[in-house]
Amino acid sequence: MKNKKELRRIQIKKRVRGSISRGTAARPRMSVFRSNKEIYVQLIDDINGRTLASASSRSIEGAGSVPKIEQAKMVGKKAAEVALAAGIQTVTFDRNGYLYHGRVKALADAAREGGLKF
Repeated sequence: MKNKKELRRIQIKKRVRGSISRGTAARPRMSVFRSNKEIYVQLIDDINGRTLASASSRSIEGAGSVPKIEQAKMVGKKAAEVALAAGIQTVTFDRNGYLYHGRVKALADAAREGGLKF
């Protein structure tokens, strides 16, 4: 059974997904998942149901020894590099029900600095 916090996030997630556009191959949805230890990001083409690119704090060397905000910045930069290498320049940001604050904001700002537009 899910607790109140999880149920609230699911409701917010549905509301956010209703307001953002679906991801396409030209403009994928950049979905963020944040756990207590790690942070993950995927670039998703919702039309074809495919993940075009992804990055996580688990895939970056040395990310485990830095604070979580710094991990999020590293993941944002890595996501921007991977996306630009795949020919993706613009994305739709999906915060996935999390507040746009802290690690989520740091990841988004680093992705913007890396060259992504959203």
